[in-house]
Amino acid sequence: MSRLKLKQAQKARRKLRVRKKVYGTPERPRMTIFKSDKHTYVQVIDDTTGRTLASASNLEKELKGVKNTVAEVGKIGSVVGERLKKISIARVVFDRNGYLYHGVVKAVADGAREAGIEF
Repeated sequence: MSRLKLKQAQKARRKLRVRKKVYGTPERPRMTIFKSDKHTYVQVIDDTTGRTLASASNLEKELKGVKNTVAEVGKIGSVVGERLKKISIARVVFDRNGYLYHGVVKAVADGAREAGIEF
């Protein structure tokens, strides 16, 4: 197995391990994160209906200047938190999507907590 295929398989296993335990309901939806080299995406999903309730990324107009660094990515979490407050959701389940809870992932979670979202 090539090195790239091995890394992809390991990430898929980690992701499935997390997803076995984390499930979003209408009262407490699932907040998931995806990060690439240039961008970070956050979605809040109700798994019972399969709908995305809120989302944010640094591709949006208002977050265009946010770089993919620990110091700046917390703004994405706070924007998602504000959007959740508008639709009266205060509690979520955090899905780290197979990533370590460190760096950018932790910064997004901390930004959402500062906006008043409870994990």
